[in-house]
Amino acid sequence: MKTINDFDFKNKKAIIRVDFNVPLDDNFNVTDATRIEAAKPTIDKIIADGGSVILMSHLGRPKGVEKKYSLEHIVKKSTEILDQEVYFASDCIGEVAEKAVANLKSGEILLLENLRFYKEEEAGDVEFAKKLASLGDIYVNDAFGTAHRAHASTTIIAQFFPKDKCFGLLLAREIESLNKVLKDSVKPVTAVLGGSKVSSKITVIENILDKVDHMIIGGGMTFTFVKALGGKVGNSICEDDKQELALEILRLAKEKGVQIHIPVDVVAADDFSNDANTKIVDVREIPDGWEGLDAGPKSLEAFKKVILESKTILWNGPLGVFEMENFAKGTIALGNYIAEATANGAFSLVGGGDSVAAVKQFGFEDKVSYVSTGGGAMLEMLEGRILPGIAAILD
Repeated sequence: MKTINDFDFKNKKAIIRVDFNVPLDDNFNVTDATRIEAAKPTIDKIIADGGSVILMSHLGRPKGVEKKYSLEHIVKKSTEILDQEVYFASDCIGEVAEKAVANLKSGEILLLENLRFYKEEEAGDVEFAKKLASLGDIYVNDAFGTAHRAHASTTIIAQFFPKDKCFGLLLAREIESLNKVLKDSVKPVTAVLGGSKVSSKITVIENILDKVDHMIIGGGMTFTFVKALGGKVGNSICEDDKQELALEILRLAKEKGVQIHIPVDVVAADDFSNDANTKIVDVREIPDGWEGLDAGPKSLEAFKKVILESKTILWNGPLGVFEMENFAKGTIALGNYIAEATANGAFSLVGGGDSVAAVKQFGFEDKVSYVSTGGGAMLEMLEGRILPGIAAILD
């Protein structure tokens, strides 16, 4: 796996695909700069070598050129984080981009305008990729968040750099971290899968059953399993058409010697609201008019034992509706158990939008081994797929 550490960038122009698709407020201020910060080590190494950096990214889902999606909005924040001036080109190809690149000196950083202002980007257009490629000497992919897309800047461009292409430090670390769970894991391995729907996690479950010893199922998915096993779930979220599938997963797990852990009690509420009346009930006996919104105390005790005995932990999805304070206790407790296991030497990987949001909200970022930056890309790797953006560099 070639990374930027295999290259000397002195007097070279590195064209880097980054994921600067960051959230902006109504005044176009960056509200979460995690993705810009994540790219800094790669950029720093190239600059330290004496190279120059051309950054390309998308922002949002524009329909053609839309000012509100201009990457110009993030220049100020990028300058602040990268600790030096970031120049901006008001186009990503053509005369404007070529001129800006021609004026770029060693040690300088240029940010190109939003790639998705051109429909050719998402279409994976070869001519568009060729124009982007003409701007740099070495192609670096450091955008895990878009590695599962065969877009011009993430995949197609790599063919124009047969020998001069590599992974940035962020993308390399993402691959390494996932491989620590999927290929080189230390047993026992535990996967915690939460979230609302079994349907969105089927392929993940099927692919990782061969790789884990324990699987904790939480969140809304719980109730599809409970109902399939004959329990009463009240008004809890439940995919009635996935009950057969839930039973099949349990059968497969048993066959493969994987222990599945489902909550035994839940915090039930009489309304989907933080101010609802609540009570702890057996997960199989949720009364009509009530719904399970968090894991209960007995469940958490059982999960704690499993987590603390694990050497490798994957966490994808919360245990409850953590956005509401009264139903966040299960997710917070789980975070504490994983933090404790990590402190005791376990490797813990957190990924998937909601888990990452929970980890940040409750301050677990520095207490787990790695927090993935790509929700969709991580899920596809967990499903066993080869991501086009990664394959293009390895090719």
